Amino acid sequence: MENKVAIVTGASSGIGYSTCLALSKVGLKVGAGARRIDKLKELEKEITKHDQEVFIQNLDVSKKADCDSFVDALVKKWGRVDVLINNAGLMPLSYFQNGKVDEWERMIDVNIKGVLYCTSAVIPHMLKEKSGHIVNISSVAGRIVFAGGSVYCATKHAITAFSEGLRKELSPKYNIRVTCIEPGAVSTELVETITDESMSGYIQATKNMEILGSEDIAKAVLYAIQAPEHVNVNEILIRPTAQER
Repeated sequence: MENKVAIVTGASSGIGYSTCLALSKVGLKVGAGARRIDKLKELEKEITKHDQEVFIQNLDVSKKADCDSFVDALVKKWGRVDVLINNAGLMPLSYFQNGKVDEWERMIDVNIKGVLYCTSAVIPHMLKEKSGHIVNISSVAGRIVFAGGSVYCATKHAITAFSEGLRKELSPKYNIRVTCIEPGAVSTELVETITDESMSGYIQATKNMEILGSEDIAKAVLYAIQAPEHVNVNEILIRPTAQER
């Protein structure tokens, strides 16, 4: 991992924040992107105090120009990009009949388009080196659909399908590995994006369960990217022991 460069989106909190710390601890240079630059500065301080290298920049993954600019700046600084962690995501669950159109559109923009935009920005650099690793943070919702999650589940099913298609295109020919990580309930800010009061039962059920920490997902990311070059960990489904669905 020494001297390799990783990009993490949605790095200002939760899984993204923890993943940046975990990557830096094993020697990677980390490019951390998110919309909340104040949180990124906190992350920067935490990484640099351990003499590790980090690059931060404001990043809205729903804007292709932002994604291209971020990758260009990172490559200009360090000359390469070896790992992309597509982590940025939203989960404003709601019953479809309640018509929260703005929330649907935002989920599609961030959860799907954001992954496509960031991936397209790094691909030319990875193709040039015939090496790289793309890790997409999907969800158990990318496998199992539940009431109140129809649109969110649709976005995560899309990422699961995209990951497999990407693997078939890039892994055998270009040695670019692809991993789809599908967490169950994790202690992050995702539930705070839920505005539909009818989802209160879901929120309470999550609070009553011993759920995963963001560090648990960061460890799964490390497991995948630290595998030998000839090993492609395609999928990791990771749930709390107490989670049934």
